Amino acid sequence: MTSVLVTGATGFVGQRLVPVLVDAGHDVRAMTRHPETYDGPGEPVFGDVHDPGSLADALAGVDVAIYLVHSLDDDDFEHKDAEAARGFGLAAAAAGTQQIVYLGGLGKDGDDLSAHLRSRREVEQLLGESGVPVTVLRAAIVVGAGGISWEMTRQLVKNLPAMVVPRWATTRTQPIALEDVIRYLAGVVGNEAALGRVFEVGGADQVSYLEMLQQAAEVMNGRKPPIFVVPVLTPKLSSYWISFVTNVDVTTGRNLIDSMGTEVIQTDFAIRDVVPGEPLTYAEAVRKAVAES
Repeated sequence: MTSVLVTGATGFVGQRLVPVLVDAGHDVRAMTRHPETYDGPGEPVFGDVHDPGSLADALAGVDVAIYLVHSLDDDDFEHKDAEAARGFGLAAAAAGTQQIVYLGGLGKDGDDLSAHLRSRREVEQLLGESGVPVTVLRAAIVVGAGGISWEMTRQLVKNLPAMVVPRWATTRTQPIALEDVIRYLAGVVGNEAALGRVFEVGGADQVSYLEMLQQAAEVMNGRKPPIFVVPVLTPKLSSYWISFVTNVDVTTGRNLIDSMGTEVIQTDFAIRDVVPGEPLTYAEAVRKAVAES
């Protein structure tokens, strides 16, 4: 039996991952800052990645640690996430942890990465700095009920009969269903073929953000809304527009939108050799998210 610690166990991905790991027979610890209120499966344990002193007990005896933490809602998220990753890697090494699994961001390395994606790359490196093998799954937008990116899409489609969108809406991306992210995360836990490797994960479709809005509207409303692309809507103005139309706050919206001008599509499919199975289409992912919303 593998002992697995899930950080962010009450978050968007973590709360769906923990029961899958428990069902697979793993001994699962659900790390949270409020274990007294945790009512999901697994053993609740206290831990805060921003307080390195709290991690020793949480990681004691853990074989695999799954790292699902990031701070998009903070203006200083790059510094906060770097410090947290460095401290977590040190604590995992001290505890004798054999693998860290990290859900990062899809996109090719280079100088044109957004601050959000640069931060995800830095976290990948810092988690492994102390010597624990890291398995990285790089994903673009994860489509599932409760996810920030999906909520932004859902509320835009719900609240606007027609849309004016910025030029970045024509950028291609490769959204992935939450169900497939969970399947990949669970599949690499304790898997020797995944140790120390970076995998790209994506859904079945490569689409633009504009096409994502249109397909979501077709699933939700039975029709595609009129959408007009304008070249002058800056990321800052876009974030205010998003926060006005949806309940996504300005800081989170801006950090997400900053990444949307960069094409993020899957070009490496090695994950399918390690965790076999065909991913869902975007429309299938939307239908599942709508059913759960």
